[in-house]
Amino acid sequence: MIFPSTVAGSLPKPSWLAEPNKLWPQWRLQGDELAAAKLDATLLAIKWQEDAGLDIICDGEMSRQHFVHGFLEFVDGIDFAHKVEMGIRADRYKAMVPVVRGELELKGRVHQTEARFARAHTRHKLKITMPGPMTISDTIADAHYGDKIKMAMAFADLLNQEARALEKDGVDVIQFDEPAFNVFMSEVAGWGIEALHRAIDGLKCTTAVHICYGYGIKANIDWKNSLGEEWRQYEDIFPALAKSRIGQVSVECINSHVPLKLLSLLEGKDVLVGVIDVATDKVETSQQVEQVIAEVMKFVRKDKIVVCTNCGMAPMRRDVAEAKLKALAQGVALARKKFG
Repeated sequence: MIFPSTVAGSLPKPSWLAEPNKLWPQWRLQGDELAAAKLDATLLAIKWQEDAGLDIICDGEMSRQHFVHGFLEFVDGIDFAHKVEMGIRADRYKAMVPVVRGELELKGRVHQTEARFARAHTRHKLKITMPGPMTISDTIADAHYGDKIKMAMAFADLLNQEARALEKDGVDVIQFDEPAFNVFMSEVAGWGIEALHRAIDGLKCTTAVHICYGYGIKANIDWKNSLGEEWRQYEDIFPALAKSRIGQVSVECINSHVPLKLLSLLEGKDVLVGVIDVATDKVETSQQVEQVIAEVMKFVRKDKIVVCTNCGMAPMRRDVAEAKLKALAQGVALARKKFG
């Protein structure tokens, strides 16, 4: 099958689970009721994706308040009680973040519950996402290691521990989200990919890294507007990623100013092509999706293309997200008919 379809990761949480249309929503429930509701929402996310016609299903990150902190909550050595304000993504925006106070260790399994639940409720291939080590180290304050790289490597080891367990749970694709790769470009080839390699060490399942220009929130949109007519950040990191052991690279394509010819720098990798814009509520047409795929085919072999969203959809209105998933699958159907 050509052009397998999937999502970058997060989907909007139902309003009965958490505050809608927010990147850092508050949960509506507590305790056992919250735990049960998270799994109900996971089942709903699977249903949305299957009904839309997607091929590789994600849990929608329904069990996590935030894509980074959903992992950090399961790590010992982190102080959530005394958060500090910190500029993240090179001070693009401020956030209240927890602080590393001691040696980092997993308290136990992180995503076992939702991964096993999702695996039991879909026959499709299953993808689980986790934050990448560079992005984690840019989203937490350090009062212990005194060295950003050393701390990132410690997180990479924990991510690897969970990734190996997820593979045993039956997960087919494990993706690491690294928006920081698009900010600290000079560090990616130096230590960013080394940390990523530690995170995927020993895995036999498909591995992916998601790099993008961020959620559709104001701080990211303002930043994008400052980048000029042509976005060439990927040019600095794609050659190093092409040489890496990571299997897939997820890239923002539709409505971005990324020259698609840069995708040729990823030769040998599967490219998760973003055909759905998460920074607008305007729903793409199937023809628009097919056109993006056609343009990407000029630079990426069709058997190397996986069709995806630009980024996570967590802050998006649920009805808009559902419509966009259907447009994604319909566009893929058109592309298969035309190019298959």
